[in-house]
Amino acid sequence: MRGLRLAFGITLLLGGLFSPRATGAQQATTAARIGYLATDLAASPHLREAFRQGLRDLGYVEGRNVVIEYRDAEGKFERLPTLAAELIALKVDVIMAVSTPAALAAKQATRVLPIVFATAGDPVGSGFVTSLARPGGNVTGLSILTPELVGKRLELLKHTVPGLSRVAVIWQPGGVPERAEKDMLKEAHAAARALAVGLQFVETRGPADFDRAFSDMTRAHAGALTVLGSPMFVIERRRLVDLAAKNRLPAVYPWRDGVDAGGLMSYGPNLADSFRRAATYVDKILKGAKPADLPVEQPTKFELAVNLKTAKALGLTIPPSLLARADHVVEK
Repeated sequence: MRGLRLAFGITLLLGGLFSPRATGAQQATTAARIGYLATDLAASPHLREAFRQGLRDLGYVEGRNVVIEYRDAEGKFERLPTLAAELIALKVDVIMAVSTPAALAAKQATRVLPIVFATAGDPVGSGFVTSLARPGGNVTGLSILTPELVGKRLELLKHTVPGLSRVAVIWQPGGVPERAEKDMLKEAHAAARALAVGLQFVETRGPADFDRAFSDMTRAHAGALTVLGSPMFVIERRRLVDLAAKNRLPAVYPWRDGVDAGGLMSYGPNLADSFRRAATYVDKILKGAKPADLPVEQPTKFELAVNLKTAKALGLTIPPSLLARADHVVEK
């Protein structure tokens, strides 16, 4: 009888240890930890939400089986190395770097901890990976290198602005890796020749140069503006949009955020889709995959966005054929 009671007690003890409640507690202590290294969270909150939605689609729930540690440079790129070091000290399982500067800071801070980038301009040129097919290190993710779209954007302006003969090209020297920068400038020259428009290249190394840049455009009688890709321009897009409106310059941007901020048009990779896709890389790494074995993904979804309110303010009519192709239209 005593042996029976002892056996029953052991059964209860084991049952308690392996009950759903106990298992849940164990899972809570082993939740995945993701470090989210951002250049400016306030600038693009929808991109962070796209990443979180991507995680939810894969079964991750914040506070239950995943913890996300956010670190935000608030537009001050010089803070990124310190923030990357903080995430490493927290012993996160993987770092999600939202931009080229964030990925660079993370890579310089660790050669061991897995890093996923969401919007690298030129992963090979930046030194993140050996090649797109075989990254070869602790870094992988999604590229948005699309220099060939520079010409497409000039075409959009040519078809929208009657009699357009001169376009200002605003760019930030060193804003993207050297190879990508050369490719974008080369594409701009080639497209301008094909479209028979003149180009005015306007350098801006930081926001302090913006007023001078737009004064130069006005003096040169530019009839429109195209913005080349740069993380700084993404963060400062509202000021760019405001200055373009003030100077009555129809402008085309490489990202939809420019149109949502009030710009006329944009054509480029769907950044929200890139952030959702980045969640799949994080998931694979958390399940044991090595970044070295995960090929860098190039953009597959592109979107044309048009702001009809801005077009009206500029006295422009968007061609019906172009409007019919638009993926996103702002009407009010």
